[in-house]
Amino acid sequence: MPKAHLHVHLESTVRPRTVREWGGPPEPEGGFTTFREFADQRAKVRELLTTADRFRRVALEFCADEAAQGTRYAEVTFTAASHGERVGDPDMPLEAVLDGLAEGQARYGIECRMLLDHSRRRPVERMWRTYELALRHERVIGIGLAGDESYPLAPFAKVCDAARDAGLHLVHHAGEAAGAGSIREAIEVGHTERLGHGIRVLDDAALVEEVRERRLALEVCPSSNVLLGLVPSLESHPLPRLREAGLVVTVNTDGETALADEYARVREVFGYGDEELAGLARASIDASFAPAGVKAGLRAEVDAWLTTPAPAPAASASVAPASDASASAMPAWPATST
Repeated sequence: MPKAHLHVHLESTVRPRTVREWGGPPEPEGGFTTFREFADQRAKVRELLTTADRFRRVALEFCADEAAQGTRYAEVTFTAASHGERVGDPDMPLEAVLDGLAEGQARYGIECRMLLDHSRRRPVERMWRTYELALRHERVIGIGLAGDESYPLAPFAKVCDAARDAGLHLVHHAGEAAGAGSIREAIEVGHTERLGHGIRVLDDAALVEEVRERRLALEVCPSSNVLLGLVPSLESHPLPRLREAGLVVTVNTDGETALADEYARVREVFGYGDEELAGLARASIDASFAPAGVKAGLRAEVDAWLTTPAPAPAASASVAPASDASASAMPAWPATST
């Protein structure tokens, strides 16, 4: 099924084979049990990104792996300013990634645009540098805050105001680990146009109504929520309740699994048929920042998929993975999952 991918962190998609080749750390066999453990492991992977060739390679491999999953359009999140500080060149990481995405688009027919994120734990000055990077690069369409939601968004209010006034899109993580207050702050202070995760919106009935009326799409990442121990199991994930509340729900991966696999799990666990899956795909397309023509083309592709009979599987067919991308493997669930 043709799909749009709205919530995926480039640094979380580095192929295990690539990490091994560069001498990086393996993921824990039992899965992550805390967000801090997850963040620390991802920080070690980010430290492997030291040259333009490595940044470019990760972006190109991302395109190959996403295209193999049916992704036709992606809005990729990248922590450009942090990488620039670390390698001593503010523009090189972003320029190399954009080069890799451009090559990937030409090779694999996937269209990618970029969102730059900034950790709430980090200085406001770096968020200003993120904003300046976004203004200097045309294919960057927006910025947003990510990371530990116990840190308030309020210190970054002026940057968010400037980004809005400059025509950049704003998308913040909120309502993932923290509650409804983080979502209200993202809306009222951060001018967010979508909610990164947003699953805790159900904690507040009035907020549910407001988010529904605003048609603020939720970038829901079910497997990631379970992997990080924020939801006990896929079976208990609030995705169906979010949809039943009339909210705009999109399916994404956070970079922790493959998008096609995530849709397959949604089908299996929640009993969704082709119509429901197509509805989720259309929601992602509509909630994207893609040009109107791109959206129309993608919706037509989803409609065509829905009306085309699936071929009968071969009796003994087996399908090998296109690559050993991090997105191609089932996440290792923490002990709390089923």
